[in-house]
Amino acid sequence: MLFWTSGDPPATAQEALPRDEMLRAATRPAGPSVLPRGRVRPDLGRYLVDRRLVSVGQMLSVRAQMRRDNSSLAAIALNEGWLTADQLLQARADCFALRQVDLMQQPPDPALARELDPATCLRLGMMPWRETETGIILMATARPEDFADQAPDLPAPFHCASPVLVDPANLEAAIAQQWRDEMRQAALTRVPADESCRGWAVRSPWRKLAMGTAVLSLLMLVLVYPVAVFAVLAAWAMATLAVAALHKAAAVLAFLTARGPLQDIAPHPGPAVPDMQPLSAHQASRPVVTILVPLYREPEVADILIRRLERLQYPKALLDVLLILEENDHVTSTALAQVALPHWMRVIPVPDGQPRTKPRAMNYALDFARGQIIGIYDAEDAPDPDQIDRVVARFASAPPDLVCLQGVLDYYNPRQNWLARCFTIEYAAWFRVMMPGMARLGFAIPLGGTTLFFRRDALDRLGGWDAHNVTEDADLGFRLARHGYRTEMIATTTGEEANCHPLPWVKQRSRWLKGYMVTYLVHMRRPVLLFRQLGAWRFLGYQTHFITALSQFLLAPVLWSFWLVLLGLPHPLDGLIPEGPLIAMARLFLMVELLTIATGLLAVSGPAHRHLLFWVPTLHFYFPLGVLAAYKALYELIFAPFFWDKTMHGHSLQARPRRSLLARAFTRRS
Repeated sequence: MLFWTSGDPPATAQEALPRDEMLRAATRPAGPSVLPRGRVRPDLGRYLVDRRLVSVGQMLSVRAQMRRDNSSLAAIALNEGWLTADQLLQARADCFALRQVDLMQQPPDPALARELDPATCLRLGMMPWRETETGIILMATARPEDFADQAPDLPAPFHCASPVLVDPANLEAAIAQQWRDEMRQAALTRVPADESCRGWAVRSPWRKLAMGTAVLSLLMLVLVYPVAVFAVLAAWAMATLAVAALHKAAAVLAFLTARGPLQDIAPHPGPAVPDMQPLSAHQASRPVVTILVPLYREPEVADILIRRLERLQYPKALLDVLLILEENDHVTSTALAQVALPHWMRVIPVPDGQPRTKPRAMNYALDFARGQIIGIYDAEDAPDPDQIDRVVARFASAPPDLVCLQGVLDYYNPRQNWLARCFTIEYAAWFRVMMPGMARLGFAIPLGGTTLFFRRDALDRLGGWDAHNVTEDADLGFRLARHGYRTEMIATTTGEEANCHPLPWVKQRSRWLKGYMVTYLVHMRRPVLLFRQLGAWRFLGYQTHFITALSQFLLAPVLWSFWLVLLGLPHPLDGLIPEGPLIAMARLFLMVELLTIATGLLAVSGPAHRHLLFWVPTLHFYFPLGVLAAYKALYELIFAPFFWDKTMHGHSLQARPRRSLLARAFTRRS
């Protein structure tokens, strides 16, 4: 018997309908009602109502949301809390009259399972299980309601397969176990070899000999001709400084002439943007969005991250958050096991391997993603609540070649100390002024490592991320441009934690600079091809960005010597270079210092950052830390190119009046 359960919300929009008509509307199948072979397709929605597991009112709401979005009945019921995962599994088994199997206790036939690839099995939510004595292939499926529609897409031997039911998490674990080695290797080699730096993993005595010879030769030149070597370095430093000044000035001017500047966007919450409103109920159906969140030894940050992601306003039935852990990260995995994750969050363990990098982990998790849009957050991120809505709305109206959206990164602990203040100013200048300006100039832009959103099909075509590159974000930004795709800045903000201690700052910055060096060398393997792919203008922007950025850090001590000229003190190049050109070089150095300060003042002139205006001139004492990082990066480029110097998060967390969910869980367990 069908009836209203206690506590059902009144169906005010349906009050004028007869009750029988409401029941028919609530239990009407969302898809075709007849199987291809003439058998009536069981309707899970009707079954749930008949068994009083879901009320008529709830089912009406489900049907409305399914018509509006790409969400499934199961996802909505779980995320609304109407059913538990066990109740849903049992309901599917009863409704479709299917046998339940546990693929860990009853593993599939390895030979039969390998007739399909793991990506196909994950995409369809099924895998070949066993073959009966009568020759019938049994297919383990986590979505029996979709099985009849998916069977025709399988290879011929599986067209007439019969389904058995498996829990979704159990299915993913079985797939990961069955194809463990293949999936681990694929995570390393998704990117074509000619666009990856993984070839450097091959040890070559000739390369070490060449590097050693070059270093010894440079030292000999310095010892024999110190002034001449200093003059050459100074000339190169000044040349790149002039180019850097032109590049920065052009980007700032382009930014100032753009509509809708990003420096006024507050970290929380961001203001409404008239031409970037979230999708309304009557607009095109919204896609499933997968968020990749790599974690490594961060149990406390993971706890806070869950709470921050719960504030996202996008329908939870359309969110697919993957918490990506290294399988040997017992600290984080044990901590997460103590709390009940929302149904739209999953833990994806990555098989151990080398190099142990963030891009390798994301490559592995990509096949587990269910969304048409792939986003990335870091462990300490605090995104704007309406961020996913804005991303979906922009992709819905964008041309096909726009495949990547980069949000604005900001810091939520700028008042912690001086280093945090300077880091916040630097990021504001980069994400709110320089990157929008470079994009407006038509240059390809290096991406940030978080608050990135991609069209899934484009990311698959490019092979994801280079697992060996320690700045996979910058590398991917230029690979997108090389293949004819565009990236756009989007007016939404994610708060991050400023690295506010000197040694961790140097370690993090050295990884970024090493990745810059690697990215430049990889893409310059075939400069003529790069020129053809990028075009003359973007090729020029690529050269000016990488060469000047790296040169300015490595040769900063040479540039600092020109303070001697400005202060009227003797300079090492006195007598070798006439006084006029020497003074002109010192003035150029001073002009660029002032341009850097002006850019910083512009970046923090918005209401959210005005408290930092006083601290902008102190950037002059902040950037020398980058010199230490640059030489550390140069050393690692030679001896440890794939070493990932992990940035530890959670330094800014303040003592809270109540313990975290994970702390309470550990107390209960002990």
